[in-house]
Amino acid sequence: MKEIDWSNLSFGYMPTDYNVRINYRNGAWGELEISSSEYINIHMAATCLHYGQESFEGLKAFRGKDGKVRIFRMEENAKRMQLSCQGIMMAELPVERFEEAITKVVQLNERFVPPYGSGASLYIRPLLIGTGAEVGVKPAKEYMFLVLVTPVGPYFKTGFKPSPYAILRHYDRVAPLGTGRYKIGGNYAASLMAGEEAHRLGYSAVLYLDAKEKKYIDECGPANFFGIRGNSYITPKSDSILPSITNKSLMVLAEDLGMTVECRPVPVEELSTFEEAGACGTAAVISPVGKIDDLDENKSYIFSKDGEAGPVCTKLYNKLMAIQCGDEPDTHNWVTVL
Repeated sequence: MKEIDWSNLSFGYMPTDYNVRINYRNGAWGELEISSSEYINIHMAATCLHYGQESFEGLKAFRGKDGKVRIFRMEENAKRMQLSCQGIMMAELPVERFEEAITKVVQLNERFVPPYGSGASLYIRPLLIGTGAEVGVKPAKEYMFLVLVTPVGPYFKTGFKPSPYAILRHYDRVAPLGTGRYKIGGNYAASLMAGEEAHRLGYSAVLYLDAKEKKYIDECGPANFFGIRGNSYITPKSDSILPSITNKSLMVLAEDLGMTVECRPVPVEELSTFEEAGACGTAAVISPVGKIDDLDENKSYIFSKDGEAGPVCTKLYNKLMAIQCGDEPDTHNWVTVL
């Protein structure tokens, strides 16, 4: 293996040794299979290709100072994938089979778990697709669950530094009663055009407003949104927002720090009252928001004037990373140590 520059990894795909797969046929999940191939062989009429029967997850494994590998909150990812499967009528993988697959693939690829202190981690990507052939809109009878892993650096090139976001009202990520709360590929495909426009204009990502009224904050392209006001952690509540496991974790940590947590509809005008803001998700953990430009209303909301993250975002980020890497006690039983 070519020597990996762990400290300068980007967030992208790098081949590793193995992936694992479980097939669903005749109404039952089969045995776990280990593969060294980066390719899958599926029918040209598979429902994942024609009708979007596809769900994925993202979680990470970290190497601690003690050399041990820790996987963060995989049970929550298993449950969220089950929710996505319910939403688009796919066979649900039991939680224990999900955890078996995650544990196995990390063990098989342990040499790709970055060293402690490098700022990198092993990104774990579970994928569940409809493989049964159907021409006619209906659920498949066969499915494949697979898990690939790849070592990654920070999601945003700036790392833990504030970046600019834009509100673009002429795009919607999902419909109000649609699939926004499920982690499925179609939601991300729907965000590509808005994301490209934001990048072209010099922004890291889009901050979406609710699709029905354009009055309330929804979420960022790749992440949930939160704002800090005084001693309050405020994050939007909506049926079209993906339930971020990172956001759930940060809400618990905020309460541990004595903060008040508010999960409720957040009007866009309330941005002017926040002292700090952030986007949160598995990939970025926390991406501090430096400013949000409302390009339609010609307004700017500034959260960082010195180019540095605010004290609350910094404290929450460091706390969560310390738990993930084993530097602080895991009092909520979030980590699986291999």
